[in-house]
Amino acid sequence: MAWKTLDDLEIDGKRVLVRVDLNVPMKDGAVTDATRIERIVPTVKDIQARGGMPVLLAHLGRPKGEVRPELSLRQIVPALEDALGQKVAFADGDYSAAAGSMKPGDVLLLENLRFDPGEEQDDEGFARRLSAIGDVYVNDAFSAAHRAHSSTHALARMLPAAAGRLMEAELNALESVLGRAKRPVLAIVGGAKVSTKLAVLRNLIDRVDSIVIGGGMANTFLAAQGIDIGKSLAEHDMADTAREIVRKAEEKGCTLLLPRDVVVAWKFEADAENDVVMAENVPADAMILDAGPDSVFHIGQAIEDASTVIWNGPLGAFELEPFDAGTLAVAEHVAHRTRDGELISVAGGGDTVAALAKAGVTDDLTYVSTAGGAFLEWMEGKALPGIAALAD
Repeated sequence: MAWKTLDDLEIDGKRVLVRVDLNVPMKDGAVTDATRIERIVPTVKDIQARGGMPVLLAHLGRPKGEVRPELSLRQIVPALEDALGQKVAFADGDYSAAAGSMKPGDVLLLENLRFDPGEEQDDEGFARRLSAIGDVYVNDAFSAAHRAHSSTHALARMLPAAAGRLMEAELNALESVLGRAKRPVLAIVGGAKVSTKLAVLRNLIDRVDSIVIGGGMANTFLAAQGIDIGKSLAEHDMADTAREIVRKAEEKGCTLLLPRDVVVAWKFEADAENDVVMAENVPADAMILDAGPDSVFHIGQAIEDASTVIWNGPLGAFELEPFDAGTLAVAEHVAHRTRDGELISVAGGGDTVAALAKAGVTDDLTYVSTAGGAFLEWMEGKALPGIAALAD
């Protein structure tokens, strides 16, 4: 799919409506993690350097079309100013007046778009009110691209539109692992439930060479093979689906890697008593909480054989020590090969990003996406409305 970038737009002297992701974690009215804010800086600075005036459009939380002071983007302004190194104007009323008074070098942030019910309804009327205050449109929020909302979809069809630098980097990274990937391609798919990753697995089987299945998902596959997994988390009603995925993988020549050995415990808590057993020898009163060392070794061999890795989801209960060992070991292996220039690696999803941060290797992968739902839907092979609108 082809899309325009900032390089394709004439923005000198123009107000540039920039859809960004400022949906950041907050506590007591202050931003606790400014990663998403920091990632929009290159786009904003590029627009300013070329004579454009950025008008930032964003949302925070889920106000459902109601004005909720605790979700006001006014709280974001201090963190935004720190990231940009300049004052940021804020408009919560007359957007036209605020945008009309902008001068070169200014940055304007509009109030939470989701305070207006038209935003989530992809309402053309709301989009036209936004388009009236800008000259061109830039989408820099891949994380919201899976939503057909006014600011991501309808608005993009009303003005000259392009992808921002962050969106451009994200799309190029994703294209590098599935669109024009260097083979062999290894996918690592973890998490709690097969049901939430079913479409992902079906899509990947057609597009990658091997898939590591970890986390609670792996338990479902083991149980579907008739293996007693004790008290482990699993979706037993998905057994037929798991077997169907195994059959499809065999037909397509895609290798599925399931745990060979596992770390089990009798309590779901940090530092709980644990043991390493073969996957088929799980005690009836125990639960699987991580991939075992032999499993990690064979995953490591798959990483060594791969030229490209795409990763979504941890291998175990990584939030609890020592059941983070498998995920962290794999993260370090992927990072090591990427640093050495031997691997293209792209990862995304909230738990995956948190695991990479815990391993201290976030900056070592080729690209780490902060998008959640959009990253997952892209892995499912779905067309994302916000990207399709740019292509149009």
